[in-house]
Amino acid sequence: MSRYVVTGGAGFIGSALVRALLAEGSGEVVVVDNFATGRPENLHGLNGRIEIHRADVRCYQEIEPLLRRADVVFHLAAIPSVPRSIEDPVPSHETNIDGTFHVLRAAAAGGVRRVVYAASSSAYGGSEALPKRETMPPEPKSPYAVQKLTGEYYAAVFASCFGLETVSLRYFNVYGPRQDPSSPYSGVISIFMRCLLERRPPTIFGDGEQSRDFTFVEDVVDITLRAARAPGVSGRMYNAGAGGRHTLNAVWRTLQQIEGIALPAVYGPPRPGDVRHSQADITAAARDLGYSPRFSLEEGLRRTLEWYRSNRRPS
Repeated sequence: MSRYVVTGGAGFIGSALVRALLAEGSGEVVVVDNFATGRPENLHGLNGRIEIHRADVRCYQEIEPLLRRADVVFHLAAIPSVPRSIEDPVPSHETNIDGTFHVLRAAAAGGVRRVVYAASSSAYGGSEALPKRETMPPEPKSPYAVQKLTGEYYAAVFASCFGLETVSLRYFNVYGPRQDPSSPYSGVISIFMRCLLERRPPTIFGDGEQSRDFTFVEDVVDITLRAARAPGVSGRMYNAGAGGRHTLNAVWRTLQQIEGIALPAVYGPPRPGDVRHSQADITAAARDLGYSPRFSLEEGLRRTLEWYRSNRRPS
């Protein structure tokens, strides 16, 4: 039986990946999380079906025994916020760079077959060229972008120097059930969901015409699983997006239409480090991984809204 380890497995994307692995029924699933940003409730109902270890990727001694002999390590543990990395860069540096190095080192020492690393589209930075192709030179604009790009470089080096299979996936703007809207660093769609259900206007930073490749979490899980199994792709990096782009204003309009209300947004100053436009070219992922997104933006928003409505906490 295969053994899968998911670092950051109590997070929004990590917990969705854990559920997908369990649904396949193809192996043992181990969650490694320090619960700094991951939430125990994201794993609700899975007790007895997974191993859960409270451990920190910043500590090699804690994670090394947990990764031994895994078939695949999905490295999703991170502090995933551009604004937070600007306001307080040290914790994100320690987690996103040092932690990634420790995971790769432990995986190589422990006989792991492959590591799938959650990289970030923020590496493309402010380049105006669209869509973003893997061959474009990176132009990181924030500490977070530099940190995630450094992880890509380390993953490629561990593949070439130490014989550890690695694949890096540049996630774009992922949204879906279990994304936490309670933090000022939360994904914009999760904040939109809370505002919609509470019937209050969201604050959009900038003019709202900035666009993103919003990708439903189930599509991201699909490409992540494909990256774990595709032959002949070790050491490579792929875009993990939906291949389209939508403005924040358009997303908010769509949500109002779905809900049948009119609730104009308010606008604040642009946030430092944010890029203006982002869109993934997914040609390489389609060719090498067989990846094809299944969810339109509207379908993803409807499914996400349904989850938030069903799991809404009393005010």
